[in-house]
Amino acid sequence: MRSSEYQESGKHEQFGKHEESGKCGESRTAVEWLASAAPDPETCRWEWERNPYGIALLPAGRRWDVLILPRRLGQATFEVLGLLLDRPGPVLADFGDARLGFFVPAGTASRWLGTGVRGAGRGTWIVVPHPGRALGGTRWLVVPDGRGTLTDPAVLELAMHEAAARVAGQPG
Repeated sequence: MRSSEYQESGKHEQFGKHEESGKCGESRTAVEWLASAAPDPETCRWEWERNPYGIALLPAGRRWDVLILPRRLGQATFEVLGLLLDRPGPVLADFGDARLGFFVPAGTASRWLGTGVRGAGRGTWIVVPHPGRALGGTRWLVVPDGRGTLTDPAVLELAMHEAAARVAGQPG
């Protein structure tokens, strides 16, 4: 299932697509949690409000790292996670779904070894859209829950192995 099919299926509501489900309080909580990773949370909130694309740059490695997977592996991993978990941690998709970013505990990126997987940890910055709006090309597939829920790296690795097997068996 591609992310567009995923969104049409309505499953995104199960994973907390707050801007579409109308849960404004949860979206505010997600904003506060994300902004807490910024060196200056108030400036981060200001950027989200003023930036025409509704994005801010946030440092990875403080509250979370991001493992970035290419399109086919990322989408297949996302599908497998949907079978393994009630709700994974936050997941971003970039412009055209070329890459998916899975939020994992801080420190994971520095220990991760995997072909085609990029890690964003301490010293890197991530383009993060406002969790309550869908503007621009980067968007949430799974909005942060505001409590700090992240995807367990062991579960993500398991999902990636299963996804790689599925992708290897597909034409093209």
